[in-house]
Amino acid sequence: MLDNNIEDRIKKIKFLVSDVDGVLTDGKIHISSNGIESKTFCVEDGTGVAIAKCAGLDIAFISGRFSKSTEIRANELRIKHCIQGHLDKKNKLYELIDKLKIKPHQVAYIGDGLVDIPVLKIVGLPISVPNGHKDVQKYSLYVTKKNGGDGVLQEVVELILKVQGSYVKTIQTMSKKVF
Repeated sequence: MLDNNIEDRIKKIKFLVSDVDGVLTDGKIHISSNGIESKTFCVEDGTGVAIAKCAGLDIAFISGRFSKSTEIRANELRIKHCIQGHLDKKNKLYELIDKLKIKPHQVAYIGDGLVDIPVLKIVGLPISVPNGHKDVQKYSLYVTKKNGGDGVLQEVVELILKVQGSYVKTIQTMSKKVF
């Protein structure tokens, strides 16, 4: 059960932004002896992106490091805003919200690491994962039930849409398109 303050904040969300490593993945980066990187992404998060898009909830990724794996996954999911290689995530977020003409209180952000704290301090709905840094959780109003890499994005999308009252209609619309 969420308290009224969190529900009120969720009702204002128009934009969901997520860190990548440790949120969309378990935080592990595999690098082979020939230098090829790989990561594991949860398929449920792809479903979460599809649900969000059907509901009109825009999504972005902001990662402190560049990864070809992240670029590929963002392209697969048709994520319009995938910013990588910037540790100053707060200024990148400000650039995005200026471009989209929204306010910080209309943004939900999911983070797990210390570099995410400046962003968590300015958004309307700061979220962290249970396997993230404990200091990050202190700045979060919501800690997901799922660990990073286990479908966090889908959990958050469903939470937002359920509180906003559009989840059932969105799923019905999706099922008509798919089946």
